[in-house]
Amino acid sequence: MENTSNELAAMTLIANAGDGRSCAFLGLAKAKEGKFDEADLLLKKSDDAIRVAHNAQTELLVAEASGTKQEVGLLMVHAQDHFMTSLLANELIKEMIVLYKHSWEQK
Repeated sequence: MENTSNELAAMTLIANAGDGRSCAFLGLAKAKEGKFDEADLLLKKSDDAIRVAHNAQTELLVAEASGTKQEVGLLMVHAQDHFMTSLLANELIKEMIVLYKHSWEQK
């Protein structure tokens, strides 16, 4: 039963982190076109998806801190890697969009 719970948490991390990263990159594409309202909406969707992934990660950390040993297999390693790269992409893309906004304001 515990193994299934870890697999569900890993898949929640992977799916939502992937959605978050995809929305962030779509937002970046819209910012390149000067469509900042659309970019902002996509970044909000990105933040929402990443928040769901973060909550799944937090549940695992709370369980571990409470004494429930977490099994760490390749799927969980992949899930954590996927989450962290998506989180980083989201943060960097937000900064890039600020730069695009400044660039468009200069035109």
